[in-house]
Amino acid sequence: MDLHQEFQNSRFFHQARIDRRSADELVGMAAGLIADGTVNQQEAEFLKGWIESNFIHFDDPVVNIIYRRLANMLSDGILQPEESIELVEMLHKFTGPTLATDKPFTAPSTLPFCDPAPALVIPDRCYLFTGTMAYGPRKSCEAAVTDRGGITSGTVTNRVHYVVVGSIGNNQWLHSSYGTKIMKAVEMRDAGIPISIISENHWQESLFG
Repeated sequence: MDLHQEFQNSRFFHQARIDRRSADELVGMAAGLIADGTVNQQEAEFLKGWIESNFIHFDDPVVNIIYRRLANMLSDGILQPEESIELVEMLHKFTGPTLATDKPFTAPSTLPFCDPAPALVIPDRCYLFTGTMAYGPRKSCEAAVTDRGGITSGTVTNRVHYVVVGSIGNNQWLHSSYGTKIMKAVEMRDAGIPISIISENHWQESLFG
């Protein structure tokens, strides 16, 4: 499932199609929640409930993806630390400084992807996912790898073979919270360590054709 156009094409940014007051409140609320750089369990539950109360039909892709990710993260009743980090990253992109532009969210085009993109091997290879994945929550991406005999990691180490960068990002990746992982991978690659930096699109195409 390829959702990487959902932010760009969202009706959320077209005043004629959605209640702008609720939309502006959602942006402000999200910005407030991530102001301290973290989102805790209570804050995540509050945001989920607020969306349920204020966006009854959930017919906007941006609101939908935020709500689905929240619901998935809270489905077991616990917001895990890694889920909190992923939620902060996603809300940062949602409330970013380019929000008022015609195309507020664009696929990262200045990322140091391997060129040409390498052929991917799944069994016995270690994958690290960073950024916001269009495929779904990070744990779903990891499951797609482990179900095929691969391995996943949450940190960039010598055992990681592929760093997969989520397609819902922006050109300010260098200053984002996931940029440190990418920079470390670049340093390792430049030092001769066999680690590849690839786009989510390349990963999806390799898995699903």
